[in-house]
Amino acid sequence: MARDRQATEKKILRAVGNILAREGFHKFGVNAVAREARADKVLIYRYFGGMPDLLRAYANAGTYWPTIEEVAGGDPERLRGKPLHEKMATLLCHFARAIRMRPVTLEILAWETIERNELAKVLEKVREDFSKDLSRLFVGEQGVPAGDMVAIVSLLSAGINYLAVRSRKVGRYGDVNIRSEEGWRRLEFAILTICERCIGSREAA
Repeated sequence: MARDRQATEKKILRAVGNILAREGFHKFGVNAVAREARADKVLIYRYFGGMPDLLRAYANAGTYWPTIEEVAGGDPERLRGKPLHEKMATLLCHFARAIRMRPVTLEILAWETIERNELAKVLEKVREDFSKDLSRLFVGEQGVPAGDMVAIVSLLSAGINYLAVRSRKVGRYGDVNIRSEEGWRRLEFAILTICERCIGSREAA
């Protein structure tokens, strides 16, 4: 019985991602999820509660958004011992790789740029909590003003999100091929350079 429930939960969560990627938030609801998953909607309420709780479960299942361990390269404790600019560059580069490996997530992020509702805010809150957890674990007081750090990381992470989402439909941004590994290696080098010059220089001051 427990195994049957686990299999049904996986089907339901997979259906959530499929619907959001294909149709966005406008048509997202319990009936649509039930049809996509071929499951009784009573089970959706029983296993997950309402739609916000279902979205949170989807967001926390590990397929929608990267985990802290993933963006830390599999060893958060080892990374914590590195200089701040190295930590931030590593986290951002691993985040870029992780987000590009999630095509469904990229589709959902694209929908979020044109559709804003209470359900979209649930996923936004999950991402905000993820960012806060990263900051708590890896930043701390290390010689760089908090405002500067937030601005630098926000700019870089926003650029990663934008280019990853854009790569769904467009092959290049400027002269960078954003659909190729070579292009993203160039972008990762840019991230490393920015972190070293903007954060590393402040650490040494």
